Amino acid sequence: MYNATEVARLSGVSKATISRLYRRLGFGNAEELRDHVRGLRAAGTPMATDAPVSFAAHIEREVANLRAAFSAPELEPVAKLIASARRVLVIGFRNSFPVALHLRQQLAQARDGVELAPLPGQSIGEELASLGPDDVVVLVGFRRRPEAFARLVAAVSSAPARSVLLTDATGRRFASTVDHLIECPVESVSAFDSYAAAASLVSVLAAAVLGAGLREGRARIADIGIAYERLGELEGG
Repeated sequence: MYNATEVARLSGVSKATISRLYRRLGFGNAEELRDHVRGLRAAGTPMATDAPVSFAAHIEREVANLRAAFSAPELEPVAKLIASARRVLVIGFRNSFPVALHLRQQLAQARDGVELAPLPGQSIGEELASLGPDDVVVLVGFRRRPEAFARLVAAVSSAPARSVLLTDATGRRFASTVDHLIECPVESVSAFDSYAAAASLVSVLAAAVLGAGLREGRARIADIGIAYERLGELEGG
């Protein structure tokens, strides 16, 4: 991410040497190389540098991500859709799987009939085959998605269930394919993407689902609490 002068200084060689290196690598100049690196980062590829991460800049970026995520107009209708569904299937791969897992865990507190796919060692086909018109599929698909993700979106859209896609800006191309799209940025000033905004959005979305069916949700939470006590699953307060 440095310019040619900075690279030359840090490498202990002349700027002309760096320029020749860039041309040897196939770039016309330093700016072309920097654009290439920026493109890789925009696609989610980690970019390591020796520059220390500014905590202030990190916090500023996270706050910007949160503001952008919660400006999505789709949150309320999606919460109502999930709350009224017969069955909710949450799907996530690779780096999206932890977010999908967290969403399933939160929604399972608010209502029953929430499932996660793919489970270890299982495929997706059998899950899609049992979908009905009263079901909802929540696809979590942040950047660096697997190659087959587009085919999965197409398969979900052809199923009778309603569809929701939680993604970043790279998933906008699926907007016309799904019923609802919620965009949540994952940009970070560090080498890796950040899913802090996604985790916060999951919490708020699950809370909205709980609020949409408050009586049933309260009864479910109470039943879950009783089961915890019987099994001794949680430490005492």
